[in-house]
Amino acid sequence: MRERNAIALPGLLMVAVIVALLGLAAYLGITGLGVGDDPVSPGRLVAAVLVATVAGIAGTGFVVIQPNQSAVVTFLGTYLGTVHTSGFTWTWPLTLRRIVSLRVQNFDSQILKVNDAVGNPVEVAAVIVWRVVDTARAVFDVENYEEFVKIQTETAVRHMASLYPYDSYEEGVPSLRANADAVMDSLHRELQDHLQTAGVEVLRTQLRRLAYAPEIAADMLRRQQAEAVVAARSRIVEGAVGMVDMALDMLSKKNIVQLDEEKKAAMVSNLLVVLCSESRAQPIVNTGTLYQ
Repeated sequence: MRERNAIALPGLLMVAVIVALLGLAAYLGITGLGVGDDPVSPGRLVAAVLVATVAGIAGTGFVVIQPNQSAVVTFLGTYLGTVHTSGFTWTWPLTLRRIVSLRVQNFDSQILKVNDAVGNPVEVAAVIVWRVVDTARAVFDVENYEEFVKIQTETAVRHMASLYPYDSYEEGVPSLRANADAVMDSLHRELQDHLQTAGVEVLRTQLRRLAYAPEIAADMLRRQQAEAVVAARSRIVEGAVGMVDMALDMLSKKNIVQLDEEKKAAMVSNLLVVLCSESRAQPIVNTGTLYQ
């Protein structure tokens, strides 16, 4: 099913035409009945009835369409087209007209509990901005396009949440929290594929809620904190080892001091303690002993 345009004429113009037809029917009827010595004319009477019937049928074609709305016109189960002209309009008479909104609409999904890619239960909800772009598909290809949007959105959100972990500290592995833009692009493409059947265009998708389920929220918070501490410590140790290596290399190249393996080990130990300590190191100055 594809949308096509139906006949749409200005309503006031057709009002004038119908009034003229009614006037013609009245004139034919009066003259057909005979005025004065004029005989009765059955032909004029029949013509008057036909013209009045045509005017009455034409009078059923009026429809009022609000801005950013359209009217899907059907006659005896046959799709005749869609009227997009807003205002007081005339279209095919003796037809059914279903008003379809073309305005931008929001759908706020419910908070769904879903298992992410690693099996952790998370709560997720999304806001979808959409509009109808093909009225024929929206009316005839699905039973109820608004319900169709709601169900397909919740299904797509569930599927999207199951493809990614909530959080990931591995490089190259996208997560729901850290890669929101990529996740939303994936959701947008999936939704557009599903909703194209209903003649709906998805304009924007956005996560409204993303959190661990209450039953594991406290445990996962501690896990996040521990993983963050481990990741930070790894970076600190990596940097500290690099600084120690650079210090030993510079001391050796500039011949500032000659260190044996034991003194190098002591120096490495002291530098690592200073660089990796959570608190500021307190130096202890050795001023010698009584036996020196």
